[in-house]
Order: sequence, then C-alpha cells, then structure tokens
Amino acid sequence: MPDAPHVPAHLAPFVHADPARAFELSAIDPGDKPCSSGRKGDDRAAVESLAVELDALQNRFWADRRRKLLVVLQGTDTSGKDGTLRHVFGRMSPLGVRTAGWKAPNEVERAHDFLWRIHAAVPSSGEIVVFNRSHYEDVLVPVVNGDLDGDGLRQRLAQINDFERLLAETGTVVLKFMLHISRDEQRERLQARLDDPQKAWKFDPADLAARERWDDYQRAYQAALAATGTPWAPWIVVPADSKVHRNLMVATVLKSTLESLDLRFPPLPDDLRGVRVA
Repeated sequence: MPDAPHVPAHLAPFVHADPARAFELSAIDPGDKPCSSGRKGDDRAAVESLAVELDALQNRFWADRRRKLLVVLQGTDTSGKDGTLRHVFGRMSPLGVRTAGWKAPNEVERAHDFLWRIHAAVPSSGEIVVFNRSHYEDVLVPVVNGDLDGDGLRQRLAQINDFERLLAETGTVVLKFMLHISRDEQRERLQARLDDPQKAWKFDPADLAARERWDDYQRAYQAALAATGTPWAPWIVVPADSKVHRNLMVATVLKSTLESLDLRFPPLPDDLRGVRVA
C-alpha cells in the first residue's frame, strides 16, 4: 500500500478520499476555522512556528531520498495559492523544493495528452514540488467553456485517478488542497488587489469574466473533487476566507504527513566511522 497523506483526526470532515461516497463542496463553510485557537495573533505565531518545523522536516526528507512529495494547491482566483506558498513553504531551503505554476497549455503541450506536461514536472526522489494550479485546470476550464463534458470528462477524471495512483505506487505522496473561499471574500480580495499599487500588477481582467461564471466553476469543482478524492490522493478542503487559518491548516496537514513517513538521515558508511579530519 503506497504512503498516503496523514490528516489529523479533527480534520476528517474536510477530507474526501472515496469517489464512491457522497461529497458536497457547498456543505463546507469557507469561513470555518477548525485549526484556529480563536486568537488571530496566536494563530499567526503558530504558522511561523510550523514553518520552522517544516523546514527541519524538509531537510530530513531531502536527505532520506526514499520518497517524493507532490503538493497541489487548487482554488479559484484570489483563494490564496501564492500566499500559502509564501507563508507555509517560504522557510524551506530552495534545495529540494520546487514550485510549478500552470497556465493554459501552449501549442506544443496541446499536441500531447493533457498530462504530458504535468508528468514532466512531478518530484524526483527527496524532492517536494508544489503545484500552483495543476492538471485539474484541464477538467475545470474546458468544462465551464463547454468544450468538455460527458464521456470525455469522465475519461479525463479516470485518467487523473490512474496518473495519481501511478505516482503514489512509485513513492510519491500526493497531497491535494482545495483552497475554498466564498464569493463575497473573492470580491473583497479582487477589489483590494485593484486598489493596491503593489498588487495591481497581479490583476487580470479575465478574473472578472471568470467571476461572472462563479456558479459554473463551483459545479465544475464539485464534479472534479467528487470524482478524484481517492485513498492514495485525497482532497483536503481548506476553509480559506481567513488567510491565517488557511496557512495554519495547510501547515498542520503538511507537518502531520511528513512526520508520518518515518523520515531518517542516512547512516554514516562503515568505512567512514572513526575517521578524524586532520
């Protein structure tokens, strides 16, 4: 049985790991805070402390080299993918950690199957790779645009499950986070982005067009998550209206998963035991 993400018991209601079981994204409140102490300052301090612990765990993960870790950050515009990268993974050494950001496929990528470009970016032994968006865009955008449905959609969803099982069976822990925000929260964040000279560069008019189809995207997310939450690659839905809580929950699950892997530093080779450096 391949290694799977380890999620603390109190977060079980936010995990979907069986396509045969009912799942409703709308049943999870984006404003919920299952990891919060109730005090924002304490939660922020907890995130900083966890980031230090994660740095140490990543160092051991890199030295161990027996496994790989793929972290998928998925969510609507402004859900906090960049912020999660900064606050949860920012203290880790650049050695052994890599981020891949995904946009619409180019001409060469469209000439291959939709997972071709994804497979080339997955982690190698000892490496942690974080996907900012992911292969799930290929079962969201085409669905909303009316280019993919019915048997074609079901085929892609099945191929994603097979692909992630292949990764898991060859030593990759697949950890998928859906950063779940409300429509009202997105409106506030988009407006704040427009109004801030230091953030306005991130604004894309296409975000407004996507926002007009909010309900369509929510239905597409519902279908994709329901079909692809598996024992080897479950979905963890992160209530993300609170940025601090979002970071705290992702860091908590990441720490729990890394600690479950029995990571260890390689022993000193026998021929080096007792060696003294002159």
